[in-house]
Amino acid sequence: MYFEIVGSITKIETFAVGSAIREIARLRRIYGKGRWRKRKGIAKVRLSDGSVHEAEVHWYEGSKMGRRNTRLSASYEE
Repeated sequence: MYFEIVGSITKIETFAVGSAIREIARLRRIYGKGRWRKRKGIAKVRLSDGSVHEAEVHWYEGSKMGRRNTRLSASYEE
């Protein structure tokens, strides 16, 4: 699903680091070695149909590599 993050990501949490990440071998093979973290946060996203929603997004972040493989997880209601 295509989406675009609108604005900033809030409530950022790290919930897996290094070998606790199931896809660590793939990340290292594609992007290189580094301190990899799996993170999540809340952001406003614009979907491909143009609608804007608040949703939980997940991504991998490597030291000196920045954010990679951002994924939309679920809609968020508070």
